[in-house]
Amino acid sequence: MRLFSFAVAEKRGEYLWVLRAFDHARAAYVVLLHASDVAETLTGFPDAPRLTATEVGPLLEQLHRWGVLERSYDGTRAATLAEYRNRHYVYQFSQTGYQAYRAVADVLGARADEAALSRLVLPELLADLQALAEANRTGDAERVYRILNRLDTALSELADRAAHFYLTLGDLVRTTEATPESFLAHKDALLAHMREFSMDLARYAPRLAAAIAEVEQTGVAEMIARAGATDERVLLNVAEREQDWRARWQGLRAWFVAAAELGADAHAGTEAERLREATMSAIAAVLSLLRRVTETRKGGVSRESALRHLAGWFTAAPTVDSAHALFDAVFGLGRPRHLAMEHPDADVIPPIRSWWDAPPLEIARTLAETGRPPSPGAPSRIQRNDAGIRRLRQAQLEAQRERAAAARSLAAADVHEHALDERETEVLLRLLDAASTAWVPVSGRVGTTGSENGVTLTVSEHPGSTVVRTARGLLYLNNRRLEVRENSRAATGAESPGSRSAVRGS
Repeated sequence: MRLFSFAVAEKRGEYLWVLRAFDHARAAYVVLLHASDVAETLTGFPDAPRLTATEVGPLLEQLHRWGVLERSYDGTRAATLAEYRNRHYVYQFSQTGYQAYRAVADVLGARADEAALSRLVLPELLADLQALAEANRTGDAERVYRILNRLDTALSELADRAAHFYLTLGDLVRTTEATPESFLAHKDALLAHMREFSMDLARYAPRLAAAIAEVEQTGVAEMIARAGATDERVLLNVAEREQDWRARWQGLRAWFVAAAELGADAHAGTEAERLREATMSAIAAVLSLLRRVTETRKGGVSRESALRHLAGWFTAAPTVDSAHALFDAVFGLGRPRHLAMEHPDADVIPPIRSWWDAPPLEIARTLAETGRPPSPGAPSRIQRNDAGIRRLRQAQLEAQRERAAAARSLAAADVHEHALDERETEVLLRLLDAASTAWVPVSGRVGTTGSENGVTLTVSEHPGSTVVRTARGLLYLNNRRLEVRENSRAATGAESPGSRSAVRGS
């Protein structure tokens, strides 16, 4: 923040003119300036103060201390030994100092009436995307770089102009006392401008998304590589340039390609959709402001005029009691309800009775001292039964191990050939329950498979009926045969005994 000290200093006007001289010289590709050069440059500005080199010197030194300018020694200006010893300094903008000056200059030169939405950039974006697809298809690296750079600049300008427009519009809409004449003079053009932009955005968004898909069909990796190889930013290596252009391309995609197609949250819309929603909300806000302005002109009553009339009534009140009665009627502050506290028995002390007539109401000391109602206090500590949790967890693990052992026993032999015990019966019934959810006809056949605890149950067609002897009785299956086998993951030990179940239809 020290860089902006020149904007609030006592001689801020002179500091600003000195920096304007540096900016003017920079436009002519002159970087280093001496105090005499700055004084000479200021003579070319009709409104600039007439400063001598002696007066400019302290200003340059102070700007150097703030970090806005960089200083270096120029011995070539010395004509004598005395001048050489006096040290002739030349100055130039520091990188951050120039950004600080441009920020202040942009603020001083900003105009609210220049805010507008950019409609003409949409057809230009479409034409550039089509040209980009053709250039990438033919392998023209220089053209790919120029078009990508132009697309990035155009989208940045579109976003900046939209943000500036809605900021200015928000200030207008939030104004409590809008001037009817100044608003009604431009409301038709304002509404037409926003409606046309919204319609153009809705019309061009699908075409731009299709153009982006066409570009990606020509190869995104090749396009990024060509742009990175042609980029002339010598302070960045090729990998950093490609990473920068890849991020810019992803930002361009986010403007017009839906988030669901990018694998992100399906509820997140594109930047173009959000911009169109903001435009429609702005149209509604402008219409609301128009209605408020119209009603104000029709009725001739605004908040200011209402308060002025109320002040006149207070001034014309004949007695103090009349003024108090007017105050109670207008603001309604004479009721006990104003403190959000009522008497427990509303029949004895009704809430509409005035403070002057009602007896005092007992309130908690916390409310009287701090203004906050009493709270029940902090919740009590949670009592954790760690020993019980460990016992339950141990029992759960033991049950899982028993089910896994029963599942392996099922897979070791044919289920139709031997009687099943209680654990094996439980595992078989769970497998049947899982397999029944996928019982669907596929290609003229009926088949299903259920997996659990490292084994797989396959239910297949079989002529006649089959029987499984379980601990709970005989299980008859009509035209079905069961086969339990250990799957490959369990056989190699990749799956734990308490594995989750998975079901598929075959």
